[in-house]
Amino acid sequence: MRALRHRNYQLFFGGQLISLTGTWMQSVAQSWLVYRLTGSSILLGLVSFSSQIPVFLFAPIGGTIADRHNRHRILVATQSAAMMLAMVLAGLTLSGRVQVWEIFALAALLGVVNAFDIPARQAFVADMVGREDLINAIALNSSVVNGARIVGPAVAGILVAAIGEGWCFFANAVSYIAVIAGLVMMNVAKRLAGPPPGSAIQHIIEGFRFVAQTPPVRALLLLLGLISLMGMPYAVLMPIFDDQILHGGASGLGILMGASGLGALCGALSLAARKGVRGLGRWVALASAGFGISIILFSASRHFWLSAALLIPAGFSMMVQMASSNTLIQSMVPDALRGRVMAVYSMMFMGMAPFGALLAGVLAKHLGAPLTVAIGGAACVLAAGGFALRLPVLRAAALPLILAHEMAAGHPPQEMTGNQFANLSARAEP
Repeated sequence: MRALRHRNYQLFFGGQLISLTGTWMQSVAQSWLVYRLTGSSILLGLVSFSSQIPVFLFAPIGGTIADRHNRHRILVATQSAAMMLAMVLAGLTLSGRVQVWEIFALAALLGVVNAFDIPARQAFVADMVGREDLINAIALNSSVVNGARIVGPAVAGILVAAIGEGWCFFANAVSYIAVIAGLVMMNVAKRLAGPPPGSAIQHIIEGFRFVAQTPPVRALLLLLGLISLMGMPYAVLMPIFDDQILHGGASGLGILMGASGLGALCGALSLAARKGVRGLGRWVALASAGFGISIILFSASRHFWLSAALLIPAGFSMMVQMASSNTLIQSMVPDALRGRVMAVYSMMFMGMAPFGALLAGVLAKHLGAPLTVAIGGAACVLAAGGFALRLPVLRAAALPLILAHEMAAGHPPQEMTGNQFANLSARAEP
């Protein structure tokens, strides 16, 4: 694991492993708490909407700040704020006074924090490991997220059933100490260049312009946005599948979420073994189609363990699609625009999800959760087919961008033989 050669990344990796376990515990417990208090599929969709819509609205500002200011200090501030919000939710729940509107308000505030945290965190990975180990670091990040996604929901299911949701929120608050401590212990070199000239609005526009005028980046983000809108809400409806269709209870919800996380972890580890971006465009297309097919089959299952088994390929495909897209985009984006472009990535990955959650909640109310998930899966398969048809054109446009940044990372063309350049081209072909 080449990225772990870097001390700063070792600290980041260890802190994230602990903190993200707590984050997944809170996510599952919060969904179960809302469903227990209301029994409403629409409110399940709305609480997810309230936690993610701020990312869509404020991520461009967060990306601009990440490109203009110290990313390390931004992350210390955002992680500290997230810890305080988790502690407030824990206090309200453990006191027995929590109300649905308070859950919504705290979820929305956490979404605002994430709008600044996610672009800074994505861009900070390159600051810690450099371009040479960036692909490996992105895959390891995905491994951490999904390792936590296996452990967190399973632990949450046990704790919710045994002592209630509040202790999951408290455990999440405590888990932030690990990542904050890791950030404080880092030795981060100061960025030599100051903030780029121009206003914040000009910088935001510049980031969107790069995305709009770069066809491979635009296509990857549009596909990611559609899958987040139509496919990802299957997770929002999971409490309904667990309670009304599969009859698994709180522990069953943890198993279902953990199964999806197990598949995603396998997908992330398969990417961690890669050394270049060659063939990742094809992986994106196949994984998008595989994700759609998996959740269609899941929607048709009425047996708990079959449903859990079907969530493994769903999680695998989702992670391969997401992490491969992340890797390809970061391989094409200039360092000066990294925070802003990753802000658009955040808008597509997390920012579109609230619209999907809201849509899924409404459709599930009228059509039922199984048909809603099946419709989303069919949309993912169609989108994957459209992306696959355009792949040859996109590959041709992406190759010069990837080669340019590979050379900027220390492989100037005048120092390369013809064979070396050919090998680099083969490794970089998406």
